[in-house]
Amino acid sequence: MTNYQEIVNLNIGGTRFATSWHTLTWVPDTFFTALLSGRIPTVRDETGAIFIDRDPNLFGLILNFLRTRDIDLNNVNIRALRHECDYFGITPLSRRLALCDEINHSSCGDVLFYGYLPPPSNPPISNGSSGRNGNNGSRKNLTVSNSDVAAVRSHSRNSSLDLRTVGRIPSQDQLSRCGRGHSRAASLGNAECHKGLKQNENTWSENMKVQIIKAHHNWIAVAYSHYVIGYRLTDSCGWYVAFQSPVQESTIERIALNAKTGGATSGGNSSAGTDVMLGVSSGPLVRLWAFSTHTEPVRRTLIGTFNLGVRVEHLLFVGPQLVALSGAGSRSKAGVWHTSTQHWQTQDVAHLTTYDTAGSFLLLGTATGAVNYIDMQKFPLRMKDNDLLVTQLYKDPNQEPITAISVYLTPKTSLCGNWLEIAYGTRYGSVRVIVQHPETVGHGPQLFQTFTVHQSPVTKVSLSENYLISVCSEYNHVRSWRVTRFRGMISTQPGTTPKAAFKVLALEAPTAQAHNDCGPYGEQDEEQIFIQKVVPDTDTLYVRLASNGKRVCTIRSVDGSPVSCFVVAVQCEGALRPRRLLLCGHRSGAAQMWDLTAPVDKAARPAHPPAANALHPEPHPPFAPYCSGY
Repeated sequence: MTNYQEIVNLNIGGTRFATSWHTLTWVPDTFFTALLSGRIPTVRDETGAIFIDRDPNLFGLILNFLRTRDIDLNNVNIRALRHECDYFGITPLSRRLALCDEINHSSCGDVLFYGYLPPPSNPPISNGSSGRNGNNGSRKNLTVSNSDVAAVRSHSRNSSLDLRTVGRIPSQDQLSRCGRGHSRAASLGNAECHKGLKQNENTWSENMKVQIIKAHHNWIAVAYSHYVIGYRLTDSCGWYVAFQSPVQESTIERIALNAKTGGATSGGNSSAGTDVMLGVSSGPLVRLWAFSTHTEPVRRTLIGTFNLGVRVEHLLFVGPQLVALSGAGSRSKAGVWHTSTQHWQTQDVAHLTTYDTAGSFLLLGTATGAVNYIDMQKFPLRMKDNDLLVTQLYKDPNQEPITAISVYLTPKTSLCGNWLEIAYGTRYGSVRVIVQHPETVGHGPQLFQTFTVHQSPVTKVSLSENYLISVCSEYNHVRSWRVTRFRGMISTQPGTTPKAAFKVLALEAPTAQAHNDCGPYGEQDEEQIFIQKVVPDTDTLYVRLASNGKRVCTIRSVDGSPVSCFVVAVQCEGALRPRRLLLCGHRSGAAQMWDLTAPVDKAARPAHPPAANALHPEPHPPFAPYCSGY
């Protein structure tokens, strides 16, 4: 007869425990009931204690639960403890931990989770005629049918789960439609056929994942391999499908989105009802569409297909003007489509390396150390001269190649107009700030300050109202400075002071950085942030302040699918204050949104502001240490 008060000595991973037979066996059908009944062979140490090769710290928590029927989960890794409970078969504790895990990691997202856009329910299939039909003006391809829109709009939690599964594992119907149906050769075990099937499944998965995601105002464009879906946000409907591009024969490499253009369509006819314009590039070709969502079905007009002559590396809107840039060595080119003239024009731009925009200005950095600019407001006046009016603004004193550039236009005041402030980084690690006074416009900018703290080429630079931030190619090493201003203009008294140095580590390949840009993101009058994606296939992103590297929050995919691309955008309309949204595209084909407004504002505020009447204010905190962690 079993003595339930008998002491049982255990050696768990080198740590000794002593408990009673009753404590270990009050939960039926567990590892311990099988062990003590002899159904599981035992291994004993030199003292005769039963040896079990498991984590002693986690076992101590389980043993306390068996003793008291209760557990304190503060500072406990719930998932690791749940794994141990499953191993030992402690079902009551395992169920409790599962509930706690669901509360902490809900599939509906945390408090920052803002929205979910499911994958397209009927993704279009690319074929040889789709691209041509999209260009020949047929009515079938110039509209999005109501049934297509309704199919994508309809969404439930169960349907989204099914769509995520379809995005990863094609059904037999999908395989057959793509020319990958069952064949006799495959059933006979033909190795080549299986190899082709696996390759096509990978192709299907790549076509389903979100390649690029962009936003402008209350619009989002989600680009897949061969088509783009546009979403619009309204108070009454929330996010809904507003338009879809034609299927492209070539893989989409860049997209640009401009909402509420109010421009004109091809042929010079006004399109007052146009809501949004979408530019798409593949190789050297650029296609531009205008969409009007005021009609049913949605009216889509192909404005034109343009050729830059070299592969498009940057595609953007400067106001309503579409700009395509390429910095491919000596064959650097700039192409502009102007909304008022309906004309596409290209021009060689020597040694183009980087760019930035400010108002109607497009600034171009070059490998020869020159800063050039194009004023889009003057551009239509020179159309007959076939000249983009590329003008040199400044020349680096050492003629160092310019690798990053940032423009800040100070707000106009009653005392003076805009100051033009430009920060740029070079291939040799220098960061310079140049300033142009309103009263000295004809004399060009003057060199204001030089920083030589980087030893590697500068890849990013951002000049804002309060900070100067630079990033170099050595593991995204960031340096930041606090900017002193007087009446809104940059000041030399006392000038810029160093703020922090840290690294935004990422283990992604350089080729993956085009649509996974770490930042900094944010308007120039607010706190900017970095988005850190450490490894390529991850469902987790880290948000950090650009000024000091402080971790703001951690974002995890609500469905567990890896993040394929991301961008930070400001959603302005329909809200009392602008929302700063992190938009993530996923390999499942879905898009997820996170509202970063509150955590960024909270992290940017000083923890303990000094009292107004303090006689002995606290000393300034030391500079942030050099940080290489995540």
